Amino acid sequence: MADALVSAVSQQLTAILFQEAEYGVRLFVGIKEEEVKRLSSTLQTIRAVLVDAEKRQLKEQAVKVWLDKFQNVSYDIEDVLGEWEIAILKMKIARDQSSSTSILLRKVRSWIHSPIPCITRAIHRYDIAVKIKKLNERLQVIAKEKDDYAFTVDQSRRHDLEPERERPITTSFIDVSDIRGRDRDKNVLVSMLLSKNNHEERGIPVISLVGMGGIGKTTLAQIAYNDHKVKAYFDKRIWVCVSNPFDEMRTAKAILEALTGVVSNFTELNTLLEQIHESIKGERFLLVLDDLWSEDERKWQSLKYSLNYGSQESKILMTTRKENVATIMGCSKLFRLGKLSKEESWSLFSHLAFFGRNDKERESLEDIGKKIAQKCQGLPLAAKTLGGLLRFKRSREQWQRMLSSRIWELEEAENGLFSPLLLSYYDLPSPLRQCFSYCSIFPKDYRIEKDFLIKSWMAQGFLGETQHKDMEIIGEEYFDNLVIHSFFQEFVKDENDDCIISCKMHDIVHDFAQYLRRNKSFLVASNNIEELDIESYQENARHLTLIHDEPVAIPDPIFNVKKLRSLHLNLNDSSAVRASLAKLLDQLTCLRILSFKDMNFGFKTSINAIPKEIGKLMHLRYLNLEGNSELEKLPETVCDLCNLQTLNIKSCKNLIKLPHRIGKLINLRHVQNVGTDRCRFMPKGMQRLTSLRTLEEFVVSRSDVESKSCSLGDLGNFTHLRGELEIRGLGNVAEPREAKKAGLRTKSGLRVLRLKFDSQEMQRINIEDENVVFEALQPPPHLESLGILNCRGPVAFPNWMTSLSMLKRVQLQNCLNWESLPPMGKLQSLESLEIEFLNKVKKVEDEILGVERGEGQSSSSSSNNNNNNIAFPVLKSLKFYYMKEWEDWEYGNLLTSTSEVIMPHLRSLTINYCLKLKALPGHLLHNTTLQELHIRGCPVLGARFEKGRGEDWPSISHIPTIQIDDELVLG
Repeated sequence: MADALVSAVSQQLTAILFQEAEYGVRLFVGIKEEEVKRLSSTLQTIRAVLVDAEKRQLKEQAVKVWLDKFQNVSYDIEDVLGEWEIAILKMKIARDQSSSTSILLRKVRSWIHSPIPCITRAIHRYDIAVKIKKLNERLQVIAKEKDDYAFTVDQSRRHDLEPERERPITTSFIDVSDIRGRDRDKNVLVSMLLSKNNHEERGIPVISLVGMGGIGKTTLAQIAYNDHKVKAYFDKRIWVCVSNPFDEMRTAKAILEALTGVVSNFTELNTLLEQIHESIKGERFLLVLDDLWSEDERKWQSLKYSLNYGSQESKILMTTRKENVATIMGCSKLFRLGKLSKEESWSLFSHLAFFGRNDKERESLEDIGKKIAQKCQGLPLAAKTLGGLLRFKRSREQWQRMLSSRIWELEEAENGLFSPLLLSYYDLPSPLRQCFSYCSIFPKDYRIEKDFLIKSWMAQGFLGETQHKDMEIIGEEYFDNLVIHSFFQEFVKDENDDCIISCKMHDIVHDFAQYLRRNKSFLVASNNIEELDIESYQENARHLTLIHDEPVAIPDPIFNVKKLRSLHLNLNDSSAVRASLAKLLDQLTCLRILSFKDMNFGFKTSINAIPKEIGKLMHLRYLNLEGNSELEKLPETVCDLCNLQTLNIKSCKNLIKLPHRIGKLINLRHVQNVGTDRCRFMPKGMQRLTSLRTLEEFVVSRSDVESKSCSLGDLGNFTHLRGELEIRGLGNVAEPREAKKAGLRTKSGLRVLRLKFDSQEMQRINIEDENVVFEALQPPPHLESLGILNCRGPVAFPNWMTSLSMLKRVQLQNCLNWESLPPMGKLQSLESLEIEFLNKVKKVEDEILGVERGEGQSSSSSSNNNNNNIAFPVLKSLKFYYMKEWEDWEYGNLLTSTSEVIMPHLRSLTINYCLKLKALPGHLLHNTTLQELHIRGCPVLGARFEKGRGEDWPSISHIPTIQIDDELVLG
């Protein structure tokens, strides 16, 4: 972590000097160039010993203290350099607002050299110079102290090397009587090993056993390896504990010695592989490669090829904690090993903890023991470590102390339980280590939102940016890497694209993260604040989550922790809370993250107003106000936060407007504002926020606020937009040409677009112009989801619609004057279609299929598309809601043509409150792919589909799940 911090500070210093050179001015005349060079040089000198220091801090407390000192001064350097950067940024903002660059430079030079008008700024510049000088002095002391520890200097400058940690050498031997649980897992794995191979696949099948450190992968492999059926099935069995990094020679020698029983003296890899080839020719073998880490496929390929000469009924079983290793090694079957059940965990724990005790002792300790076992959260290594530790503790008081202790505070846990996790941790590159350990700020069992986590990393400065990769993309890669290393679990995924939305950390992994960040991250409730020795941690504390559910002032001890970088507040609003919050914000000037989001602690966060003192948080990069529904406005001082990257105001449903001067926030990248329906315009000047990547809702204003708001055309300035965008108020567009200026087509990162004409307001746009606006709002070709809401004109099907080859989801809602449906059957990737409140539609006919008819035939036969005779070729879900005039659903004579296919993959059909609909078309009644049919508030259909008696019941009885008017008829 320290190395990543030094790297960030060095990059920060380089960026500052580059910006000064770019603007051609010296902002801080009190800073000597020698001081800056000295600072940079000392940092690099210390950096050279950080690998050794981080390795030794785990066992040497003095080194840990020295490293903490260095990290603290590095944080302070980063803060001071941040002040320097902010001054440059403010100059840039002033320049951008100036009409002429030459005028700006005259003002800047005047500002620097004039002694009277700019006294405050001059003092500030001198203050920065003094701070840098003092930091240099502190750094020199720390640099001198490092010599006392005789650190090894890393000449290679490779700071991502794994520190030397003792990795246990595993063998195939195991005492089965000590094993508790895993019976089901054993049967599954043995079945995989004994299954017939698919001879169409090339090479020997590879089964990968994947899971986090300590989950029991090696133990399960040992159980399967020694199973009597496995022994009988394979002619030869070989067990190799793989080295890290992967050593081809060592692995090949181990395999050959296991096969021949003779110690190998060969020194050439090719000779070894030839001998292996001869030894296994025609033999049915099982090779276990335990604890594999290497991601270098080249080192594995030659060995794998030599093994292919064995019987094709052979198997290779590998264990790894990294799923991408399994992929690289050519995994045929992946077995993700999960946690033990509560019963299995208790059985393992109690077997060790109660060993040698009589029944009376067991009865007196069992209630505490079960609570301790629950702390293990199904991790076998934790159950074994804590159970073994308690075997020698005889009194109830000793067991109670164990229950009350945090696991990371136990020396025995540090040496035994965290050892395998440290191996995974040091396998991470240095920047990822700090990203992982940062997760200690979350409470145990907390569902971590991936988006929030990545933006938090970004705000803390953990994510660098390159010419080709934005910070957000790097954050995605870091998150995926931590997933691959099994640091996260219990994923919730987006049902549409299978991407991870949120995850949890295993409690033991969370304890490990706390162990890494001990004395730096805290979670405190107001009712036990006095239990925390705040004074001891004033210098070190960087991250705090405060649970304050009382309508009284924030506890005084919190005001002593002044160097916090992230503050997560669960507050119950009151005048006393607001007053103390203003005082708190006045002094927490190092904050990067300020979050008022509800973290589900049993009461809902409620903030009615944000103090104006928030403007003093010069380093703030992430302001999270999500879910504060009583908040009506933001103070204008928010616009002084020139470093702000993310403003999250999701579900602030009573927020009326954004700050007037929001255009000053030129570093703003994300405005997360979905659910702010009372906000009726985007402030003028917002078009200057050209760094925006996220803008969830853009509002076209009414005429009464037009003079102080952005126009639709100003969207054209946001060239980096990606993800989701809803445009509200399209009925207020004054000039249709504004729609073209919005430039949606060029925003290649957009995936979801909702076009909302807002029927509840007086609209200025002519009905004739609505289609012109619609046509001009052409989205990018890779759009995946489109919503069209509240149109007033006749049915519109813009020319660009069929060009959206990636479009998967369409929603049509409240288009009150549409009498027919657009030809969406042409959309070749459409998987979900939802249509609601189209009250003038009486018939659904051929036009929805996208078939152009002439002389009674489809013209689609002339198309070059492979699916030219298939309407809705991949549609899976179809929903109709509140179509109150809809009577008929039929396709004329189309279905008499055997060449036409309609909705061949439909799985779910929902029809709600379509009161007049008479029947479903034949292609749906006889659809064999349909798995779900949901009908509600449709009296005619309900009668036709009445179970056993309805006219059309025989036609739908094959559908597995049928629900009519909340009654589950089948399923």
